[in-house]
This record gives sequence, C-alpha cells and structure tokens, in this order.
Amino acid sequence: MSRPRWAGPLESAALLTVLRVPAAGTTSTRGVLPWAPLVGVALGAVAAGTGVLGAHLVSPLAGAVAALAVLAWLTRALHLDGLADTADGLGPLRGRERALQVMHQGDVGPFGVVALVLVLLLQAAAGAALLAGDGGWLALWAAVVVARLAMARTGLRGVRTAEGSSLGRAVAGTVSAPWLAGWIVLVLAGAAVAGWAAGGPQTAAALAGAVVAGLLAAELVRARATSRLGGVTGDVMGAMGEAAATVVLLVAAACASVL
Repeated sequence: MSRPRWAGPLESAALLTVLRVPAAGTTSTRGVLPWAPLVGVALGAVAAGTGVLGAHLVSPLAGAVAALAVLAWLTRALHLDGLADTADGLGPLRGRERALQVMHQGDVGPFGVVALVLVLLLQAAAGAALLAGDGGWLALWAAVVVARLAMARTGLRGVRTAEGSSLGRAVAGTVSAPWLAGWIVLVLAGAAVAGWAAGGPQTAAALAGAVVAGLLAAELVRARATSRLGGVTGDVMGAMGEAAATVVLLVAAACASVL
C-alpha cells in the first residue's frame, strides 16, 4: 500500500505537535525529520504572532512568555522534556550505560531542572528584548524553524544512534544531504530577505548570523551526546532544538542591541 501524497508532513505534524492527524498519514516515521522544518514554519508563525499580541496588550516580557507557553502547549513540551533528560544524562560524570538509563527514566533530576530553568529564562529574556523593537518577531519565528532544522540534521545517513533509542533507529537515514542543504539555504535566504525588508542589510546579516549560530550550537550538543552516549536519541534531538532556538534568540537580541 503506497503512502499518501502528504504522508510526510502529516507524520511530522503527528509526532511534533498536538494536532490530530488522520491515521492514514501516520503509517511510519519516514517523514518526521525531513518535514520538521515545515512544521517549524507553522509553529513559529503561531509563536511569533502570540508574542506580538502579548507585547502589544501587556508588555514585551509577557509576549515572550506567552509565546513560549503556546509553543510548549503545541508541542506537548516534547523538546523541553528532551532537554531535561539530556541534561540529566550528560551532566553528572557517569558511564554511558548509566547515562542512557537515567535518560530513559520518567523523572527529572537536578541537572534537568537547572537546564530547563536557565534555558527558559534566557529565551524569555531574549524574546522580550526582541519584541521591544520593530521586527523582533522575525527572530522568534526563525528560532522555532531553526530548532526543527537542527533536529532534521540527525536524520542524515551516517549519524550514529545511541543504543536503545527506538526513535533514533526509526528516523536514521531518512534525510538526504541535498534535502537538508536545500532547507538550510531556504531558511538562510528567508531570514536574510525578511531581515532586509524589516531593517535593511545589517538586520539581514544579523538574522542570518543568528541562524548559523543556532545550527552550530545544536551541532555542539550532538557532538557531545555522540561522545558520551554513542549517538543521538529522541531526547538529544529535543535538546538540540532547544539549544538552537536559544542561541538564535540570544544572538539576534545581542545584534539588535548594537544596531
């Protein structure tokens, strides 16, 4: 039985969001990572719109927090959970098997709590600074897209999967290099064009630079996880996404303050 034409995007939306997707479109996980950036475009639009509305009605900080809250709800806080589990696994000095065992447990340890608090505070502070200025919502949108783009990178052939990771095995090799390169070019070009329209060449360069910085941050998380755990897991994918989003927001906010 052949897959429906839009099975890929539906599979990605089914796993990465709270949306109820027809069962016919979720017969496998082949489309989860290849289409994750597209899901990010939709989620980013909602988060950015919520942030702008909150900033207009209450304050930039309220808008930033509301955007994070809506995003957590729309994603079932899946990536934040991955961040906490990854921090618990990688934080303490423990062996590989024990680290993976800790990450598979349902509770959150001290390293996970600290990671969640610090990351959310940084995201909220940077988001508030961005929403206080014109066009800052673009960085919020870009951060959500880049987070899913970073996660898609783990689907490239040759990326190692940690032992016992069912999700990692299921999505391994589902993303081709040309497909990922196309998404990277598209996201960078979109950020540059939107930044130019919002504030000229300096804003375009700042937003594109923030995208690159976010992808590099996610790559550092992946490299660390591969070294300690032997490969990536579903939790590591979530941690990569949160790291990428945080760095995009921080770099964009820092650039906005000096432009």
